[in-house]
Amino acid sequence: MKPRILLTNDDGINSAGLWAAYEALSPISEVTVVAPATQQSAVGRSISIFEPIRAHEVEMNGVTAYAVGGKPTDAVIIGLYALGIRPAMVVSGINIGENLSFESIMTSGTVGAALEAANQGTRAIAFSLQVEDQGDKFDDPRRHRQSFEPSKRVVQEVCRTFLERPFPRGVDVLNVNIPSVIKGGYEVTRLAEKLFATGVEKRLDPRGRPYFWINGPLISDAGEGTDVHAIRKGNISLTPITLDCTATGAREELSRLFSTAKKGEGR
Repeated sequence: MKPRILLTNDDGINSAGLWAAYEALSPISEVTVVAPATQQSAVGRSISIFEPIRAHEVEMNGVTAYAVGGKPTDAVIIGLYALGIRPAMVVSGINIGENLSFESIMTSGTVGAALEAANQGTRAIAFSLQVEDQGDKFDDPRRHRQSFEPSKRVVQEVCRTFLERPFPRGVDVLNVNIPSVIKGGYEVTRLAEKLFATGVEKRLDPRGRPYFWINGPLISDAGEGTDVHAIRKGNISLTPITLDCTATGAREELSRLFSTAKKGEGR
């Protein structure tokens, strides 16, 4: 029997990227699609705990799938616990738009879904495709100007590799970013610090009241060995991610500081 994969995303169940991933994975696995019913980009690991979640069985592209009225994290939890799927792996993507740097993995719904799967004990891989025009991220995800054919090859190669062997020690999620034009091979990377130079644009509505858009240009490059730099070179970035956010290097100093403070209280 083929191994089972739970496939999700954050662009919504209609996304061309999601169904490109399905086409790449179905020859090597039994794929169950459980994805948000609507666009849910940039919600990170947000979870619906104050409202009910509805999941509907739908027929799309001749495939039975599940549309979840919630976040990507919700879709993963519904797939694992409500639908009883026991996958060998959770795959999230193919996201329309790159997810690079500390900044993106903390806000990305694509990576958020993968992190939630790992948190629930299932290893996960997130796939994202660079776009040349950032406006493409906000267009109808059912249609996309770039070809997904090179991305489908990457999805199949990476997933086949880890369906046949475990992740390297200490890895919970593999974050894979694919350049819009692949010029090189795979590069194992670390996270860059930022992807955007954050800014805020103030505008006035027709009644003269202010409102704001968070915006900012892409950072042109980052240091050698980072995911941003790999993508700028045209390489496929493979970034191993761990759920453990502990800053272990600070533990000794913190212990010393608060040990001293505690002694001072007794004087």
